[in-house]
Amino acid sequence: MCIQTLRRAAALKQNFCCWYCDFQMWERNCEEFARKHNISVGEAKRFQCTAEHLIARRDGGTDIASNIVAACLFCNRTRHRMPSALTHKRYRHRVSRAIRKKKWHPSSIHAALGGVCR
Repeated sequence: MCIQTLRRAAALKQNFCCWYCDFQMWERNCEEFARKHNISVGEAKRFQCTAEHLIARRDGGTDIASNIVAACLFCNRTRHRMPSALTHKRYRHRVSRAIRKKKWHPSSIHAALGGVCR
């Protein structure tokens, strides 16, 4: 199965909610998503739906359904830019703590999108 098919299947299973931050994501139309949530297109770009390997390819992870979740672009990129890689469980826990403190996404995003998936 191709990665796009796996991403789409994961996104549907997750109701287009990010695996890590649990905020709503968009798949095809950034501008429409921004209008719907009354945020700027720039703010909306961070919520593009991406395929995330729970176990990274470099660590032996493969393109199979059980290893692919849907994550927003911001969470996906942030995980992979960290100086030392965290497991997906530890990273999800870190994101969850930051979300509770409203320190993961800008405060305007929390106001506009917070609780959409919860």
